[in-house]
Amino acid sequence: MVLSLARQGLIVALLLSLPALGVGMVVGVAISIFQATTQIQEQTLTFVPKIIAVLLAMLLFSGWMLNTILNFTQNIFGNLPGMIR
Repeated sequence: MVLSLARQGLIVALLLSLPALGVGMVVGVAISIFQATTQIQEQTLTFVPKIIAVLLAMLLFSGWMLNTILNFTQNIFGNLPGMIR
């Protein structure tokens, strides 16, 4: 039972981090390609667009993320009496 809860918790954590990490990765690759083609080797150029993109992704997916974590929490609290026995 504990392993099942841990597994579900890890799956929810991965699902919640997926939009931010995916957008950050896509923006990072796009900026890397831009830097390679223009031969601009500025290290700080990648941080600001990534931060903005990740924040926008978190704002865009915040409703889905909230529903996912609420469903997980309601599932745990709903099954709590059965887990105690």
